[in-house]
Amino acid sequence: MLPSTPHLKKRGMALRQFVLKNFGIYLMILAFSCGGAGPKENFQKAQRDEKKPMSISDPLSTVEKKASAIVTGANRTGVYLPYLQGKQVGLVGNQTSVIFKKGGHVHLVDSLLRLGVNLTKVFSPEHGFRGTATAGETVKNGVDQKTGLPIISLYGSHKKPTPQDLKNVDILIFDIQDVGLRFYTYISTLHYVMAACAENGIPLLVFDRPNPNGGYIDGPILDERYKSFIGMDPVPVVHGMTIGEYAKMINGEGWLHQGETCDLTVIKMENYSRDRSYDLPIKPSPNLPNAKAVNLYPSLCFFEGTNVNAGRGTNFQFQVFGSPYLDPHYYDFQYTPEPNAGSRHPKHEGELCYGKDLRDTPRLQQINLKWLIEAYRHTADRTQFFKPFFTKLAGTKILQQQIEAGKSAEEIKASWKEGLQNYDAMRKAYLLY
Repeated sequence: MLPSTPHLKKRGMALRQFVLKNFGIYLMILAFSCGGAGPKENFQKAQRDEKKPMSISDPLSTVEKKASAIVTGANRTGVYLPYLQGKQVGLVGNQTSVIFKKGGHVHLVDSLLRLGVNLTKVFSPEHGFRGTATAGETVKNGVDQKTGLPIISLYGSHKKPTPQDLKNVDILIFDIQDVGLRFYTYISTLHYVMAACAENGIPLLVFDRPNPNGGYIDGPILDERYKSFIGMDPVPVVHGMTIGEYAKMINGEGWLHQGETCDLTVIKMENYSRDRSYDLPIKPSPNLPNAKAVNLYPSLCFFEGTNVNAGRGTNFQFQVFGSPYLDPHYYDFQYTPEPNAGSRHPKHEGELCYGKDLRDTPRLQQINLKWLIEAYRHTADRTQFFKPFFTKLAGTKILQQQIEAGKSAEEIKASWKEGLQNYDAMRKAYLLY
């Protein structure tokens, strides 16, 4: 360590004065940077204008951190606009299909129209174009009130675009924020859209977005005997891929009908790494209201296939679980589900539920099976605990059988190991980041 001297003290005071003097200048540069430019461009502009290098110990190093902010595929207009010029364009999107600007965001539909793109129609997934429909609710075709564009629902009995739907569409964009789980239906919509594009010779652009659960893979691999809209492809519950990577895997593994492939282009992100945490700025569906719910969803969604409520009908969906049938002497947390915007008729509506509050749980990097096993062991009647829907969620009958046989979480997870290793080896060919 250097000794303290009056000379060094004066240098320290001068350095502090220099930093304070120039701090306001840097803030002004950032404030007047172009909203359409990415954070990297703003940072470079600040460096050029000030012509002074920044130290990592400088108080302004927060600007340097902004320089590595994730740039989504939708934000990279200069990359994808050449694909759209002179084309009739369709969009598969919802409320998460946005371009991020300083201080907010602009919907992709509005951005494309302002840029002169000939957008002819919009396709919407589960929960609708505005993301307000509850889980499983039928969403009808309609018209976007703001733009007058026709909206075609891809949920319910009409999951795959027909040749008639694709009339007046030369190229299709898919831009939806996923959460990285097999039973979250946006990747099933992607599968059907890719199939329709392959069958009708229409190119598909996938605008990539971060996977908030992208740092790990976990869960049983789907047994294709139990294929459904909440599990179409042979992947684990937590697949660890971005939506663009997943599209490449669907193509590469020949999972479309008769091994067809789609003319696919992925508009990659910039500055994305799957090992960094990412909190979604827009909730992807009505019952995933915040980062905690998104993180706990891989573990708590299994309760959807039991007689236990997973927080629907509250303001803390997928952050608690409870049931009138759980032991009130074992569980000290209680709540009563009531109809709300996320669930019109929640499980155990109006009934007092005993369970567990997980809102202060540390961030997970794996599926927690202990809560599910614990609830099964402390329910009033174990024969009534599991419902047929559980097999669809798990993608296999084995998980229920293991829990009923008294297997521990560690024993069950050990049985997933080989399948996860094989899947991990397969997916590496499709990773973009």
